[in-house]
Amino acid sequence: MNNSYSPLTSHPLKPGADFARPTQVFPQNVTLNDSATNVMTDLRSVSVVNVRARTSMEKANAKMIRYGVRTLLVLDEADKVAGLLTASDVLGEKPVRFLQQVGGTHADIMVSDVMTVQSDLEVLNYADVLKANVGNILATLKASGRQHAIVVEENAGGGQTVRGLFSATQIARQLGVRINTAEVAKIFAEIEAAVGAH
Repeated sequence: MNNSYSPLTSHPLKPGADFARPTQVFPQNVTLNDSATNVMTDLRSVSVVNVRARTSMEKANAKMIRYGVRTLLVLDEADKVAGLLTASDVLGEKPVRFLQQVGGTHADIMVSDVMTVQSDLEVLNYADVLKANVGNILATLKASGRQHAIVVEENAGGGQTVRGLFSATQIARQLGVRINTAEVAKIFAEIEAAVGAH
C-alpha cells in the first residue's frame, strides 16, 4: 500500500452510545393544496417500524409507544408484508371481540389476532400520490373511514413495494390542527373545522 495514506486514530466507544437513524423532516404548516408527498412518511427516507405477526399484542403496543408511532407494518417470516397494526386495533374493540370469541387474557392476544391482514388492505399507487395534494389524501382517508393509508410502487414484474404511509394525525399536525380524539370520524370533523376556519 502507498505510504501517502496515514491511519486514523481509533477511540474507545463510550457507554450508552446511540446510533444514527434515518429521519424525515416534515414541512410545517402545509395547506390542503400542497403536494401529498409533503405529508407522506417516505420509506426511502425513514425506516418503517415493523413487527412480526406472531408477536404479542402487548409487545407490539410497547413498541408503538417506544417509537412514538401509531402504526406498525406487520411482516411474515419471509419479511413480506402480512398486514398493518394500528393503535386503534390495539386499543379499540378488536381485542375485546377476540377474547369474547376465543377466551383467554390480554397477554394471549397476538398481533395476527387483531391486525388488518394483507388481503383486506387497500393501497394507493405512488404514481397517483405524486399528482395528488393534501386535500385529496384527507378525502381518501375520510372516504375509507381509516386513519392510515399505505402507498405502494409497482415494479416492472407487477409486484408491489410499500413506499410510504399516510396518517391522519400526522397530516393534522402539519395543518396546525390539534387532535383530541382517536375516533376516525371525530378526527376528520376536527380537521375540517380547523381548516375551514383558516
